[in-house]
Amino acid sequence: MTEVTYTTKFTTFDQRFLPSGHTEVRYIEPGNHRSFQKRYWAQLSCSRLIGSGLPGADLAAQHVYDKYIKDLSISTIKNSGRVIHYFLHFLERKKTNIYTLTHQDISKFVGYEQERGQKTQSVVNYLRIVYAFIKYLVDQDVLPDTVMERKIRIKLPKALPRAITPEDQQRLLGAIHSDRDRALILLLLRTGMRIGELLEVQVSDISVAERKIMIYLGEKNFQGRAVYYGEDTKQALKKWLKIRPGNSTSLFPGRSPGRSITYVAAWHAMRNILNRAGLSDKGYSLHSLRHTFATDMLNAGMRLEVLQQLLGHQEIEMTMRYARITDLTREHEYFKAMGRIEQGGHYEHRRVNTQLQKVFEKKKLLRSKRK
Repeated sequence: MTEVTYTTKFTTFDQRFLPSGHTEVRYIEPGNHRSFQKRYWAQLSCSRLIGSGLPGADLAAQHVYDKYIKDLSISTIKNSGRVIHYFLHFLERKKTNIYTLTHQDISKFVGYEQERGQKTQSVVNYLRIVYAFIKYLVDQDVLPDTVMERKIRIKLPKALPRAITPEDQQRLLGAIHSDRDRALILLLLRTGMRIGELLEVQVSDISVAERKIMIYLGEKNFQGRAVYYGEDTKQALKKWLKIRPGNSTSLFPGRSPGRSITYVAAWHAMRNILNRAGLSDKGYSLHSLRHTFATDMLNAGMRLEVLQQLLGHQEIEMTMRYARITDLTREHEYFKAMGRIEQGGHYEHRRVNTQLQKVFEKKKLLRSKRK
């Protein structure tokens, strides 16, 4: 079994985490390293909050600890600790604190983030974390529930997903030089996984016989699901598994013991491939591979509700974004009809669909009865 070691030094500590008088904690644990990574980050986040001495930091640490108890993802725990710490610092700079929080304070925080050039999505994410903390304080009777009234809502631009064209896909795959990178890219392209989910995959999560990977905790919806991969990915994965370093349970081991490669390392590999393929100016990213998977599946005839499950979307409206740009049937029907118009062909311009007409008449009759 693989041993995983984590060491953290604390200047202050929470009694839930460390025995009295200890300033350092060290784990040497066999087996499932995910739970110990999660515990490590929970401890680190709580220690930083408590050590800051900011008003409400102890409550913030409890809030982050609750996320650990609920077994939420590592990224959720890390981001919550980081953003709430930042928010408490912001309040201190504005000569106020969490105990006297008002709607205006939250509005000022949003305005400050927008003025310093934060992307809209980042501000939305910050606000979501802050409101989760505020709700916790309301539930603990620290703040009045009126602070949750008139919540600030930021409208995100509805940008269409950016998929990689078939021609560019061929160029991209042709520019891959290593077995690891081929397995990485093809798994994203053929399963629709988020990069964060793929980097959490352990070798034991893969069923080679069924060409299936189990995702035990989704990155966004915190729900498990299964994803599948095709023959080209199977061959790439087999090659990678033969030469993959065996000192870690991660599918893509990183330099640190027991951990996978980072997002930065994965993006660095993708960027090098894009450069070699001459696609660096196209704006493609690792997430474009997920968009491409969804686009290709819909164009190949996959039902929308099936794609929703494979992508791990909680709401089908998220999946429907792809239908807006991938309906080849609609495209073919348009050019077929336009071809007739341009050729001056004869068609029944005002023909009534009798079946639809019956439906319309029935609905009209029902409405008139209700009146």
